[in-house]
Amino acid sequence: MINHYLFQLTAFTYLLSMILYFLYIGTKKEVLGATGSWIALAGFGINTAAMVVRYVESHQLGIGYVPLSNMYESMVFFGWAIVGLNILFERFYRSRSLGAIIMPLGFLTMGVAILALSPQIKPLMPALQSNWLVYHVITSFLGYAAFAVSFGVSLVYLLKKTGREGNSLFPNHKALETINYKAIIVGFLLFTVGILTGAVWANYAWGTYWSWDPKETWSLITWVVYAILLHSRYTGRLAGRRMAYVSITGFVAVLFTYWGVNYLLSGLHSYAS
Repeated sequence: MINHYLFQLTAFTYLLSMILYFLYIGTKKEVLGATGSWIALAGFGINTAAMVVRYVESHQLGIGYVPLSNMYESMVFFGWAIVGLNILFERFYRSRSLGAIIMPLGFLTMGVAILALSPQIKPLMPALQSNWLVYHVITSFLGYAAFAVSFGVSLVYLLKKTGREGNSLFPNHKALETINYKAIIVGFLLFTVGILTGAVWANYAWGTYWSWDPKETWSLITWVVYAILLHSRYTGRLAGRRMAYVSITGFVAVLFTYWGVNYLLSGLHSYAS
């Protein structure tokens, strides 16, 4: 299938972009950072084209669906969303250094999809034949991607030494905290919409809005973690390193909600594996 080869090319461009961002951080040569940015943009374009081609190929096979229904398809969309947010945040905050922490996440996601998951296009089970699935997956994974950005920024915040702000290409601690906070706000809003559309889809597919399925339960746990973080940040009870630690904890919950539940717990969402 052509789409799989395009996804492989996407993974290669993300890897190349990641390496260039690393070299940019190590050498502080602007040309390396700029090249890394352009290659990330090219990879994002290839990733987009690959998803469109997969959509077309599904119709050619007589199946015809938006490619967001299984683990492989959700992973390549997740990678696309992470890199897309990297491009937006880099442009908005005018800091190429963010690519050195975000692109590895995009490459890792794409790499796992290419190497460990089946790219086969299969007919959808009845529960997946709903537009609500598309709305649910898109908003949920855009939210996941924003949380991934927050996770990366939090790691930099914790590893970055105070007192050496001027010698680093990374934003200062105050700016990193602001980026972290805004990424979480974006992620939380999108993830909330994802949960709501998921409830509507569940009612369409199984006749109930909420059944305490493991995926639903862990989605709620993840939502609560970030809700507490945002409330504590807004009231001034959480900032700095503590906020970074809670942000990382939240992303661990995201990973378990996404991967752990699929492979360790059985439920209505088990088809996604």
